[in-house]
Amino acid sequence: MASLESRKYHIYALFAFFFLVYLLRLFYVQIVAKDFFENRTEHDAVDVDIEFPPRGNIYDRYGKVLAQNEIAYDIMITMRDFKVDTQKFCTLLQIDTAFFNQKMDEIKSKKNKGYSSYIPQEFISLMKSEKFGGIKERLFNYKGVSVKKRTIRNYPKPIGAHVLGYTNKVSSSDLRKDSYYNPRDYKGASGLESYYEKKLRGQKGVRRYLTNIKGERIASYLEGALDTVSIAGENLSTTLDGNLQEYGEYLMQGKIGAIVAIEPNSGEVLTLVNAPTYNPNLLSGGQTGANYKILEAKSGNVLFQRAIKSRQPPGSIVKTMQSAIALELDLANEFTAYRCNKNLVGCHNHDSPLTLPESIQSSCNPYYYHLVNKIFTKGRKGNMAQLRKGMDEWETYVRSFGFGSPLGIDLYGEKDGNVPDKREYDVIYGKNRWNWRTIYSIAIGQGEFSVTPLQMANLACIMANKGHYYRPHLVTEIGSRNIVLKDSLFKRETRIDSNHFEVIHNGMQAVLEGDGGTAKRSKISNITVCGKTGTSQNPHGDDHSVFIAFAPRYAPKIAIAVFVENAGGGGGTAAPIASLMIEKFFNKRIERKELESDMIKKVFYD
Repeated sequence: MASLESRKYHIYALFAFFFLVYLLRLFYVQIVAKDFFENRTEHDAVDVDIEFPPRGNIYDRYGKVLAQNEIAYDIMITMRDFKVDTQKFCTLLQIDTAFFNQKMDEIKSKKNKGYSSYIPQEFISLMKSEKFGGIKERLFNYKGVSVKKRTIRNYPKPIGAHVLGYTNKVSSSDLRKDSYYNPRDYKGASGLESYYEKKLRGQKGVRRYLTNIKGERIASYLEGALDTVSIAGENLSTTLDGNLQEYGEYLMQGKIGAIVAIEPNSGEVLTLVNAPTYNPNLLSGGQTGANYKILEAKSGNVLFQRAIKSRQPPGSIVKTMQSAIALELDLANEFTAYRCNKNLVGCHNHDSPLTLPESIQSSCNPYYYHLVNKIFTKGRKGNMAQLRKGMDEWETYVRSFGFGSPLGIDLYGEKDGNVPDKREYDVIYGKNRWNWRTIYSIAIGQGEFSVTPLQMANLACIMANKGHYYRPHLVTEIGSRNIVLKDSLFKRETRIDSNHFEVIHNGMQAVLEGDGGTAKRSKISNITVCGKTGTSQNPHGDDHSVFIAFAPRYAPKIAIAVFVENAGGGGGTAAPIASLMIEKFFNKRIERKELESDMIKKVFYD
């Protein structure tokens, strides 16, 4: 028995010995030798294959693909073996000899640190499948030519270029900032592609091979101990309604401006239309650089993200907000009336005097000259101390509406707009050398007041929600993870009590349905829309057309802002476009074909 017991312990000891050897070997390979071996990958004896992961797809709110991957091909040449008839080779690839010579010089340049006549070098990058398929058979007849597969972005519908963004080759700055990238890599350059780059890109895989002096692979390096498998990028589920986005871009043909539509009870962005726009497929593949220069040179600043970056006077849409502030401060009620005195500020013809809801319906400028003056001065006209104090109070309320700072949408580059304050006027006019007559234009959304189209749509959300809004956002899920914590992180309260909004809604509904309403043409027979027109003054040409709205009046499902440059009053262009968008959203089709045709025919940009 003692012998058996002794033998058992010997077997245990033997197993423990081998296990310890295994652990030591694993420790050596993974920890001690790892850095050494990884540093040797630049040596001729080790060849490295990067396995590029598929980039995550981007979907709309209904699961339709907005951005996906397609196979592209890098044409590689190994200089040691590359001997071709230059003219025939150029004809096959549809390039000229100047381009051929330029690429050959780049390959052999001292700047190409990875150059070796034994190692394949990139000659043409990201050739799309349709072109590669036509030359594939003949291409492989050329000695020294090989092909590497890559993936590039493909946009099944040519919509949402500014919001989806594009990918581009990494810059030297990218290489310094993030060790993940290598010189031939691509990354998100704008839009969601850029904002969610680290989620979309995935994780590259690496395979290492021993090579002989000729650069030929002879075996897997360290039996694959240092190899890694690529991990696909994560998909994004967005809030965008692809069909509504497409329709908005259709309506905005020939125009400069933006449409922003938001679901008011969540902050989910339904559409983010920038006009003029472009086909996002133009900035995918090997022609990205050339196409970018073409788009950049076009008139209308095609690449500009107007929906989040354009800062313009909001015009009369802010009369809804001014009314809410006056009601909250108990300086007005639904029966408060003022005469339309055009000696104070210009206005169009309408009934006079008007109550508060009627002032919204008819968009009376003198009414808001009086109303906001009362907010600032509390009736103590000529008292500079009160004027400054009143302006501070007004500014606090206005900023609670999200004006004057970025709203925090998940896109880079959102602008803040400007809320005028006493410090700004002290700089412009000198301290205490200004008065209400100097600054009254901000009462009707002109002068130094500026906002973005996104902030205009957010104002519509606040009106719909009776005093609060949710931070506008475009992505709800990354992979299978829901990232939106609506109530705890996204909800923002204004300083206005919800009880005050019914009076304002009465006026906004009458804008489309009442006699003398400034957007009567935009009424939808089966949907109750509350809206407000605006004219944004343009010192350099025709004024801009503005409109905000939400629908239906009770339990709103959509809030929208339309901004069209050089299109005149809000009732003529912006309001009809918004009403068509609302009709499309609810009914999925358009009955008012004549109105639609009129809007398509309106062209303010060629």
